[in-house]
Order: sequence, then C-alpha cells, then structure tokens
Amino acid sequence: MIRFENVGMRYRSGPEVLRDLTFTLDPGTLSFLTGPSGAGKSTLLKLMYLAEPPSRGRITLFGSDLANTKRRQLPALRRRIGVVFQDFRLLNHLSAFDNVALPLRIAGRDAASYGQDVEELLSWVGLGSRLEARPATLSGGEQQRIAIARAVVGRPDLLLADEPTGNVDPEMGRRLIRLFEELNKLGTTVLIATHDRTLIESSRAREMRLVDGRVIELRSAVL
Repeated sequence: MIRFENVGMRYRSGPEVLRDLTFTLDPGTLSFLTGPSGAGKSTLLKLMYLAEPPSRGRITLFGSDLANTKRRQLPALRRRIGVVFQDFRLLNHLSAFDNVALPLRIAGRDAASYGQDVEELLSWVGLGSRLEARPATLSGGEQQRIAIARAVVGRPDLLLADEPTGNVDPEMGRRLIRLFEELNKLGTTVLIATHDRTLIESSRAREMRLVDGRVIELRSAVL
C-alpha cells in the first residue's frame, strides 16, 4: 500500500524534520504512529496524503512511484485516501450532513444513493440529532466527530487519522476506534497518529514510534 525508502523531509532550508525513513504499510493493516509533540507525525501524514513532496528518497503509494507520477494523476490517488485532520477543516457554510456527504458528492454519487448511509454514520458518532447543525454551533469534539465521519464515509483504501480522539471523552474515543477497526476489517488500511496510550494498549495493532525524525517499530500486530 505504502512504501518509504530512505525518505527525508525538510521545510525550505531548515534542518530535516524526518530523516532516512524506511518502512511499509501493507494493504489491510491497522497501525498506530506515536511519538512526542514535534516529532514529525503530522509531517509524515502530509507526505502520505500528498500535501507535501519529500526532500529526498522514494515513496510508493498504491503501486505508483510518486516521483514518476504526473500531476494530473495525483487527484485520482488522493480520492482513495481519507484524512482526519487535527484542525477538522470543515466547511462552515455546510451542515453536518453536507460536510460528511461532501466526498461522495465530489465523486459524483447521487444524493438518493447515500443519504441513509450519511445519517447512519452521524448517528454512530453520536450526532444523529445534529444533521442540520453548522460547524460554528458545535463543540470541538462534535466537529471532530464530523471530520471523522467525512473521512470514512467513502470507505477509502487508505485512512490517515491525526489525533482523532483528542477532543472526545474516553467512551467516545473507544467508539471511534471501533469504527476504524470495522473499516479496517472491510479492507481499508488505517494509520492513526495518537498520544493516547489507553487506546494503543487496548488494541492489538502495530505501533511505530517517531524518534529524532526516524521510525522505530515498537510492536508488530498481534494476530
């Protein structure tokens, strides 16, 4: 699914934030990415969802070497990726329902074909009564749940989640992780960047840790 080979990343002329990254995410796996604040977790996710190019090294995504991928081919790759951003990135003029449905509308789906799915997903994340609410009227935790629902609604091939439980209570955090696990069982490759040790220890998933810009594998998936 994803292969990094000796990848380094720096912003402008600054020092390398990430260095000599070599690892793979196999199709259908679920992994945690951990590390202290400032270790580069968000930067690593940006490389994966094509927001930034690496400074050096090779990244292969869905079998395509990104260095040899034409610009016009990138949107098709991005559509296969769901992203939960730390800052949510909701559209303030859209309702909760329309924010979640947006990826499906962009993909050309007819509204009649996905309305029930969107409503059920919002109910799963505890927002079934807030379908018409605008982001500005919602709490940070509620906005985060909308962002998660939007990222998973299209059943992406790859899901990248940046601190997805940072603004919710422990019970909702466990519920959201179960949502990611169910999506993973359907075949989606999932990578979750988090500081939440309770969630990590409750899972049997692989754990990778960023230390000094390098990835250290702390635990393989427990089968």
